[in-house]
Amino acid sequence: MEIRPILSALLRNKTGPILVAVQVALSLAILANALHIVQVRQAVSARESGLANEQDVFALQIRQLQAGSHEEQLANQMRYGETLRAVPGVLSVATSWQMPLSRSGNYTSLSVSRKQTTESATVSVYRSADSLIKTWGLQLVEGRDFLPGEVPIIDQNVTDEGNTVAIITRPLAQRLWPDSGSPIGKTFYFGNGDTAREGRVVGVIEKLQTPGAQIAETGEFSILVPLRATGGKSFNYTLRAEPGQLDRVMKEAEAAVRGKSALPVIVRLRTMDEFRTTRYRADKALAWMLLTVSVLLLLITASGIVGMASLWVTQRRKQIGVRRALGARRIDILRYFLTENFIITSAGIAAGVLLALGLNQLLVSQLELARLPAGYLVGGAVIFWVLGVLAVYGPAWRAASISPATATRTA
Repeated sequence: MEIRPILSALLRNKTGPILVAVQVALSLAILANALHIVQVRQAVSARESGLANEQDVFALQIRQLQAGSHEEQLANQMRYGETLRAVPGVLSVATSWQMPLSRSGNYTSLSVSRKQTTESATVSVYRSADSLIKTWGLQLVEGRDFLPGEVPIIDQNVTDEGNTVAIITRPLAQRLWPDSGSPIGKTFYFGNGDTAREGRVVGVIEKLQTPGAQIAETGEFSILVPLRATGGKSFNYTLRAEPGQLDRVMKEAEAAVRGKSALPVIVRLRTMDEFRTTRYRADKALAWMLLTVSVLLLLITASGIVGMASLWVTQRRKQIGVRRALGARRIDILRYFLTENFIITSAGIAAGVLLALGLNQLLVSQLELARLPAGYLVGGAVIFWVLGVLAVYGPAWRAASISPATATRTA
C-alpha cells in the first residue's frame, strides 16, 4: 500500500490529524516526566536509613508533669533506662533526643577551620549517653565507638557545652575532607570563628539519615556525639526489640515505665515504620496522583483517537464503498486506517519527545530533578504506538466491514 494517498488525504483535512498529534505529544511529554518523577520518589522512599532491621526499632518518650532538679532527672533517667532494659525481648536501649526520618531534630553547622567565613556543612546531631551504634545497628567502617569516660553529664539550664569527640557518616567525611585519607583523629569545629567549639573524629559509620532525610546527599550528613543531659521534662529513648517481638515489647515497655513512675507520666511510642510512613506520605501521595493523571491522559488520548477515527469512517463511507466495489479487501481497508493512525501518532510522538525533554530541563533547573532517562521516552513512544493501534482498530474494523452496496447507497 502506498503512503502517498494517505498523506494526501491527511493534508486535505489537517485539523483532525493535528489535534490528535498535539494530544499525543502533550500526553507523552507529561506521561514520561510523571513516571520518571514517580520512579525517583519511590527510590527516595526506599532508601536505607542506616539502621539495621529498622522494623525492630522504636522510640519511647516519657514526659513528666514536673521536671525536678538536675540530680532527680539524672536518677529518673537512669531508672527508666534500667526498667526498659529489663523488659523481656529488649535487646538494647539508648537515650536518643531525635530519630532518623522523624522530621524533627537538631541541626548545626560544621567547619574544618575557625578562619572560615562559611560553614563546610550543615549536619544533624544525634546525642546519646549510650551506644547508638549498638542499638540502631549502625555499620562502623572506621575507628571506634564512644568510651564510657567520654560521655559528659550536663545541665542544659546551665551550659550546652558537651564533649569534643564525635562519630560521623562517610558522606559527611567526604564533604569535610574530600582530598584526604582517613578522617580518624581529624579536627573540626561546631560553627566557625574564634568561639567555635572544637571536635575530633573517633569513628566513621557508613550511613545514617537525618530526621529530614533530604533527597540530596545532605540527607546523610549526620554526626553522633556522646552526652547525658538534663534540663527538660521529657526522657527520650530508642529501643531494639527481638525480631518479631516489637508489638509485645512496646506494650510491655509502656506498662513497665508507667508502673515505675511515682507520678503520672505521658508515654508516647513510635516505630521506625511510622516515622518512614509519615516522612514519605507526601511523596507517596504525589506518586499516586501522577499515576492517576497518567492513566487519565492515556484514556483521554485513546478516546480522542477512537472519536476521530469513527468520524473519519463516517465521512468516508462512500469512499470505502467505492474501494470495496473496485476489489479492495477488508484487510486493505483495515491496513489503510491503521497506517494513517500510525503516521499521525508518530508525528505526535516526535513532537512529544521534544516537549518531554524541554519539560524535564525545566524540572531539572527549578526542582533539581534528575535528567530524564532515554528509556522513558522509548517506553512512552511504544505505549502510544500500541495505544493508537488498539484505539483505532475498532473503527477501522467497522470500516472494513462496510458492504459496498450500503456505503454507496444514496438517499
